[in-house]
Amino acid sequence: MTHHVILGAGPAGVIAAETIRKHAPLDTITLVGDEAEPPYSRMAIPYLLMGNIDERGTYLRKGPSHFADLKINQVTARASRVDAAAKTVVLDNGETLVFDKLLVATGSLPARPPIQGMDLAGVHPCWTLEDARKIMALAQPGARVLQMGAGFIGCIIMEALMQRGVQLSVVEMGDRMVPRMMGPMAGGMIRDWCETQGVQVFTGTRVEAIEPGTPLKVRLSGGQTVEADLVISATGVKPNIAFLEHSGIICLQGVLTDEHLQTSVPGIYAAGDCAEAFDKVSGKTIVSAIQPNAAEQARVAALNMVGQRAELKGVTQINVLDTLGLISTSFGNWEGVPGGEQVELTDRQANGGKGRHLSLQFKDDVLVGCNSVGWTDHVGVMRGLVEGEVRLGPWKDTLKHDPTKLMEAYLASAQAQGQWSGAADERRR
Repeated sequence: MTHHVILGAGPAGVIAAETIRKHAPLDTITLVGDEAEPPYSRMAIPYLLMGNIDERGTYLRKGPSHFADLKINQVTARASRVDAAAKTVVLDNGETLVFDKLLVATGSLPARPPIQGMDLAGVHPCWTLEDARKIMALAQPGARVLQMGAGFIGCIIMEALMQRGVQLSVVEMGDRMVPRMMGPMAGGMIRDWCETQGVQVFTGTRVEAIEPGTPLKVRLSGGQTVEADLVISATGVKPNIAFLEHSGIICLQGVLTDEHLQTSVPGIYAAGDCAEAFDKVSGKTIVSAIQPNAAEQARVAALNMVGQRAELKGVTQINVLDTLGLISTSFGNWEGVPGGEQVELTDRQANGGKGRHLSLQFKDDVLVGCNSVGWTDHVGVMRGLVEGEVRLGPWKDTLKHDPTKLMEAYLASAQAQGQWSGAADERRR
């Protein structure tokens, strides 16, 4: 009987455990999670802060006996060390697990900036349910809150904080908001919109120190000092893989995997935010920390763990963000590629004053990436064109003259290439 050990009880770990159980009813499964909570979704935490759900609403599976019913053994501990050759995992509670197959699905950890004052009371990341409890206690209506970081996760947290009625300041080191997802025009438009909604935004600015007191005093690189009752650190994440040092498993930015999600060691797999998988659009391996990718990687890894040959079709670079009611999207190589062409369309007055922006990036006659702000009409079409690597032919020149003709270009080009069924599915969504 095979013993499957899964490190990480987030979405990837849970989906992998359930998939293994479905296809291998008699195998032993051990699910290791490092928090004393039922498995939950970090992406639900902002909705908890908003008050849309309670803590139970963050749980990945609602039935209290769900994992016991599936005979999935749960262990609350953190992996300290993996020995790939000996097939063992040492846990921080002193226990050693011996495995036949191992899945590393330990996700990400919040990056901790090296700033004086990060250990002060009132300074928190927004990553765990325990963090959320501390934030909710301090983020009362009228409280002064300073958030470090205006990336994708930071913008989602910002939305939750504004709904709590706080006075919010946001500090971003990049020259624009969401700099790893948006170009200068798009990121600038999101900043302008946030300011109209009452958020004080500092871009191109660092927090230099947080000084103790009531309130906390936050010193910025521009010379300003901002008083805050609560400081939230949302300065990005990194794969949670330090425990794999000296394991024999090859790691680059994340745990390097092949198309089966197998690592450099046969029988050991990785999935989710800690895995570095092949992205067919960019043609390189990337860590793509979004939940749909984690779920698909977990499913593929689990099937291979039980002996069913399955391949990951590729990692999708998709981001759709709602920032205080302004929708923005980013797909594929949104910054463009060497030797490629691009077209941009911007209307600062459209969309009820929110503005509207569309940026399309081409390589030959294929749309390889795009950005949009305030443009919700063709989000599915943009994704379909980029992911499907649809050859546009003469439609590329049409789009370069009028980027709004995305739907017509998609339907004509996809139909010509036998991808009509995918386009039809996209329209029905």
